[in-house]
Amino acid sequence: MTMQIADSIPLSASDAKARAQAAAAQDNLRTEPRAVRITIIALAMIFLTIFVVLPLVVVFAQAFSRGVVAYLAALAEPEALAAIRLTLLVAAISVGLNLLFGLVAAWAIAKFDFPGKTFLITLIDLPFSVSPVISGLVFVLLFGAQGYFGSWLRDHDIQILFAVPGIALATTFVTFPFVARALIPLMQEQGTQEEEAAISLGASGLQTFFRVTLPNIKWGVLYGVLLCNARAMGEFGAVSVVSGHIRGETNTMPLLVEILYNEYQFVAAFAIASLLAMLALITLIVKTVLERHLDEGQEPSDH
Repeated sequence: MTMQIADSIPLSASDAKARAQAAAAQDNLRTEPRAVRITIIALAMIFLTIFVVLPLVVVFAQAFSRGVVAYLAALAEPEALAAIRLTLLVAAISVGLNLLFGLVAAWAIAKFDFPGKTFLITLIDLPFSVSPVISGLVFVLLFGAQGYFGSWLRDHDIQILFAVPGIALATTFVTFPFVARALIPLMQEQGTQEEEAAISLGASGLQTFFRVTLPNIKWGVLYGVLLCNARAMGEFGAVSVVSGHIRGETNTMPLLVEILYNEYQFVAAFAIASLLAMLALITLIVKTVLERHLDEGQEPSDH
């Protein structure tokens, strides 16, 4: 007992010294004059107010400019309801597909070494570097009337473009990296020790995944799904190319906002836009909560 107490004394002293050094380093970062710090903070706040806060305020102000009744009436229009349903359907399809792919890709990249691993990581990042409009055009070249598969699809009476399948494909492509990119670094940091221990004890691959890997990455999965869903609901460029803008059938919420605004139906346009804005705010709040859980999960234990 005496030896344990003696060993703990220098450890506590070293911890106190380390904290003092960290505090001193933090103070050294604040050597700028007070006026400079205030100016930098003020510029940041002004920038955020002009480019973030003010547009959100304008959206909600215009949406409710004629009262709550007009706002609810705009959302209750058949065309608006069809756009909301289509957006939710496409988001569910794209998020589900990307969740499945993200789990498989992250598992393969983080847990195994194989030829072409770097190339696979590059392909995952491809939608980040390709314009969404170009992504939509790719599907037109593949499934359009004059595309590579156009004649075969027409002969078999299969409609891809200007229908839900085309919109879902385009949305899935642009949201492709989000789940995988949220999970790959998390799973790489966790390593393979727990999985190897489970397998050595007789667990199968699926048992190891569902009982060991998945519980460890649950917050990362939710984080990736959140970002993927937000992007899917707000996607405009790729969906605009493949949708055909058929009113009441292939217009998602972002497309309907543009159409209503061009027709000078400002209240209806901003009413739909306010739903997307509320989605963005909810996403921001949930994202902050999930990031906190991820940070807590990555903190080293004190054992």
